[in-house]
Amino acid sequence: MKSETWTIQQVFQDRKQYKVPFYQRAYVWTLEKQWQLLWADIKDKADERLTGATPAPHFLGAIVVEPQDKSGLRGVDTLHIIDGQQRLTTLQYILAGIRLATRELGIVDYDSYLAAVLDNPNRSTMGNADVEIFKVWPTFSDQKAFVEAMTADKLPTLQSRFPAHFTQAGTFRRIGIIHPAALDAIWNFAEWAKEWIVANGGTDAVEALIMAVLNDLKVVLIQLEKDDDAQVIFETLNGRGAELHATDLIRNYLFMSVDSAMEDPAALYEEKWKQFEEDIWKVRERRGRITKPRLEWLIFSAIRAQTGQEGDLARLYVDFKNDAQGRTTTQQLDMLGTYAKHYLQLIEGKGTLPVARFGRRLQPFDTTTTHPLALRISTADVSESEKTAMFGDIVSYVVRRAVCGLTSKNYNNWFTSVLRQWIKGPMTHATLKDLLASSPNSPAARWPDDDEFLHALQTAPIYHGNLDSGRCRMLLTELEGWLRMSKRTEEPAIPDLSDLDIDHILPRSWYEHWTLPDGSKATLAESRAAEQHELMGGTLSSQYLAIRQRAKIVPTLGNLTLLNLSVNREAQNKSFPIKKRLLIANTVLSINGDLIAREIWDEESISARSKLLAEAATKLYPR
Repeated sequence: MKSETWTIQQVFQDRKQYKVPFYQRAYVWTLEKQWQLLWADIKDKADERLTGATPAPHFLGAIVVEPQDKSGLRGVDTLHIIDGQQRLTTLQYILAGIRLATRELGIVDYDSYLAAVLDNPNRSTMGNADVEIFKVWPTFSDQKAFVEAMTADKLPTLQSRFPAHFTQAGTFRRIGIIHPAALDAIWNFAEWAKEWIVANGGTDAVEALIMAVLNDLKVVLIQLEKDDDAQVIFETLNGRGAELHATDLIRNYLFMSVDSAMEDPAALYEEKWKQFEEDIWKVRERRGRITKPRLEWLIFSAIRAQTGQEGDLARLYVDFKNDAQGRTTTQQLDMLGTYAKHYLQLIEGKGTLPVARFGRRLQPFDTTTTHPLALRISTADVSESEKTAMFGDIVSYVVRRAVCGLTSKNYNNWFTSVLRQWIKGPMTHATLKDLLASSPNSPAARWPDDDEFLHALQTAPIYHGNLDSGRCRMLLTELEGWLRMSKRTEEPAIPDLSDLDIDHILPRSWYEHWTLPDGSKATLAESRAAEQHELMGGTLSSQYLAIRQRAKIVPTLGNLTLLNLSVNREAQNKSFPIKKRLLIANTVLSINGDLIAREIWDEESISARSKLLAEAATKLYPR
């Protein structure tokens, strides 16, 4: 490779175009993070020039380009930007902003100097003048706004081309809008240039400002030669830092390693990768303490699904390269495309595939550690009914452990282990079931049997207790669906009850409107005293014993239901007759049917309903 230190004037002189390869990411520099800082550096150099001093060079870093072969006499020399597109593009925006600023101020003496570093000359000798006229040519997603902004002859033209980005008074909108980067940058640089030029004497200051950009800013320009590996150099420059997402490195790796004799890189991009540039893949998703774009989580999960191996998100690029060995770019993109369809249905809980319902059922449990296993199942060559049964077992495993108060801390290692073993053996429902049940004595991994599950459903504190509101609502919703489907109801489908409130039929604050089984009342102070007495190991009086028994049964499954928000607020801590009247008037849920038929609601009633719902749950979540 050839390495030279160049001024910006040298970079942009002659008939040449720096072209961003189609597969590279879009322009991402912003006002707060880069433009203001760079403009401050330029002003410092311009201020020095006004004093008659010769400023020391300001280095912007290295720019790596790969010259492209030119066929024939027509056209301009083209260099692909391997690294440095953000800087080169920004410098064009700065120069374009200065040109618009000088025109706005009526200073035209420097137009030709600026044209030499902004526009390639001799349109008539170009193959495609509308493109080759530019010194820098961006990637697909940036091109439209880039052309409209860079070809504006004056500031009012920018306003007319981007009317939605200006107020009725003609000022640049600053709040509640996202501007195209080209417009945003050029307008800001033009405004800053106008302000500086006016503040420093007008026409006489323009040359100092232009010289500050063209002569005082410098880069190390590295031109690759035929035997240089562009991907290795790009990886060395970018793969060790945090400036790029891992997916940017992966995209460049895929397209830089294309064998153009066998595969058409542009066609591959359009047909197989471009979908991943859409906004749906830029959504940031959180896993524990880590938040990353959705595309990174897809690739992370896809590699785990492929290999069955544990992974580190910080090594995503390295893991992808290792997994890609021996496969063509087409095969790698096909793999990602296949998993992408299943992944979206999994995380959104919407779609026609069995994995969509699986994702919807487990959303409240935040078990993203199941995603690699779920993707492997969803893409396996087995029947839809087999996949549905497998997903049902994973849901049963997670729900049963949650209801029984067992930890989820080991899920990452556990589900990876299950996936790894499942891949090695026959990938069947029976094999998966055996693997999930393979640690019957481990608190960290066991799949609770019916006895343990039934006991927890009838005696454990469900809410507030072993389940939070989202998980409890999901359990009650699925029980409602089970009850509907087990009888000839008019609406057998599982409903969406996500907007309903969880209600304790016998309220947690029962002291005012509810009596104990013997007809007596109790107070909150007595309840706290009874709890403290029990914790200290003291013998409980009959009154204290009744209070503690009630406190323990209130959060159990049999005492829980779902109500409309306003009905729940009206019912609050009221007595059962009032609650029953509100239920009769306002509920259509099967889960509330037996409540309406009851005359009293007490500990015995709660236990009986817990038993009925627990038996339904063991069928809903079979082991």
